[in-house]
Amino acid sequence: MAHTNPTPTKKKEESFFDKIGTLTSKKKTKEVNELVQEGKDAIECRSNLSNLTIDPEGYKLEENEERSMVDPSSREDYKVKELMNILLGWINDELADQRIIVKDVEEDLFDGQILQKLIEKLANIKIQVPEVTQSEIGQKHKLRIVLDVLNNEIFQIDPANHDELHWSVDSIHSKNLAAILHLLVALARFFHAPIRLPDNVAVTVLVVQKCGKALNTRKVKVEITSSHEDMGARIGHVRDAFDTLLDHAPEKLNLVKKTLISFVNKHLIKVNLEVTDLEKQFHDGFYLILLMGLLEGYFVSLGSIHQTATTFEEKVRYSVFLKDSSTSRLNLHD
Repeated sequence: MAHTNPTPTKKKEESFFDKIGTLTSKKKTKEVNELVQEGKDAIECRSNLSNLTIDPEGYKLEENEERSMVDPSSREDYKVKELMNILLGWINDELADQRIIVKDVEEDLFDGQILQKLIEKLANIKIQVPEVTQSEIGQKHKLRIVLDVLNNEIFQIDPANHDELHWSVDSIHSKNLAAILHLLVALARFFHAPIRLPDNVAVTVLVVQKCGKALNTRKVKVEITSSHEDMGARIGHVRDAFDTLLDHAPEKLNLVKKTLISFVNKHLIKVNLEVTDLEKQFHDGFYLILLMGLLEGYFVSLGSIHQTATTFEEKVRYSVFLKDSSTSRLNLHD
């Protein structure tokens, strides 16, 4: 009696699974090759960005209107990366008590929400703005309020000169890296941030302009920082011994603070006042006005000043008075 040999069936089964394995292997190899090619295409696309043919229909530009974007290659510049990392660290340090973490200056700052928090913290003020909104119109409205406070009341820039600023509502909201970096650098310098900004940072900007039915493109090098001395002069700040200290020996800052507190208390004790925290107790100008009166020998009437300046206007009035070094008597009444 003939017996059926099971070996061929087993061989067929093995052959079938072998084929499945081969097909799977080929599919994975194909996927890997496609992924590698996609990466190569992306790199070539980025490196040849300036040679791309730009379709005018894709841009809603008026005649002669310009639009700009930062060349992606600038983001890979080591100085630009260093500047962004330093600014991110500074912002996160300032907003740590509010549990706010900023990871990307373009994606996290464009809508004005975090900019508002940062400016409020630095200037110790409260900006009256609408609640969080997801609409573009609402975001731009909020951003405009924040920038108006910054430009007009803090930086005190003449509105007639706003066109000369390196930032605007549209440029910040469109996530223009050059505009955002300019704004953050100006804030850091104005409020004497305890950081050292790298010198001579620049980005390449691609500018697109509509001329008839065509779009013309050109590259412009935009300077973000130059030397520390030049940057200080731009916002009316002359570098002094404290800037040198922050640049070269920031670890000694606490020792300097203790020395200043001892000096201040030596005089304020005459009016039964004591200072333990320079930042918190000197931020509104009250203690500083009293100290100046004691040092210069003029009488300060407590009825003439707000013992705790709460509004932005009150703090500005104190600042204006304190900047006038030739003032010999106090007159803060309207």
